[in-house]
Amino acid sequence: MTSDEIAALFTRSDGQYLCARWGRPIVPVVFGVDNATLSVLKGAVEAVVVLAGHRMAETDPELGANLMVFFFRDWAELPQVPNLDRLVPDLGPLCDRLAAAGANQYRIFRFDEGGAIKAAFVFIRLDDDLAAVSAETLALSQAVQTILLWSDTAFHGISPLALAGGQVILRPEIAGVIRAAYDPVLPQVARDASHALRLAARITAAH
Repeated sequence: MTSDEIAALFTRSDGQYLCARWGRPIVPVVFGVDNATLSVLKGAVEAVVVLAGHRMAETDPELGANLMVFFFRDWAELPQVPNLDRLVPDLGPLCDRLAAAGANQYRIFRFDEGGAIKAAFVFIRLDDDLAAVSAETLALSQAVQTILLWSDTAFHGISPLALAGGQVILRPEIAGVIRAAYDPVLPQVARDASHALRLAARITAAH
């Protein structure tokens, strides 16, 4: 990928460049699925974390779990989850807006004082479209989209996943960006587009 293509992945619709990675080990918890789907989801998160060279843990000292994934059928269900409104301010109005927009997924990130990711909340409304997607595809897609703070337009029109030999895989160029973004030499947070040049240089050096 060129540096311009990489920059586009982290340049938000308001023109701001922002790339952030996790600053602490990831501790996932999943609500609303059976055990088989749970293992698929956690396996996908672990695979992407390993790819990034990052870490997982059993518990987060501040939050217990810091990557919370919720599956449900109707946005009206979320405000009824005990204490969730403490973690997600204005949860009721948010769910009303998402329901009105017909949204089937939404992600919220929380950041530490330095701007690195410290928590993420993933909401997935299983409408007909998502219900038709395999658990593996859905799990890998969400794992990829929460390992970094991508632009709000990063994957519009093109998926970070691809089919290879009948298996759903992470597109190699996106895998390369994730690996590069977690290079210990690079900052956990970058707000200048010159960061994309540094990512491109690391991807090129890795080949």
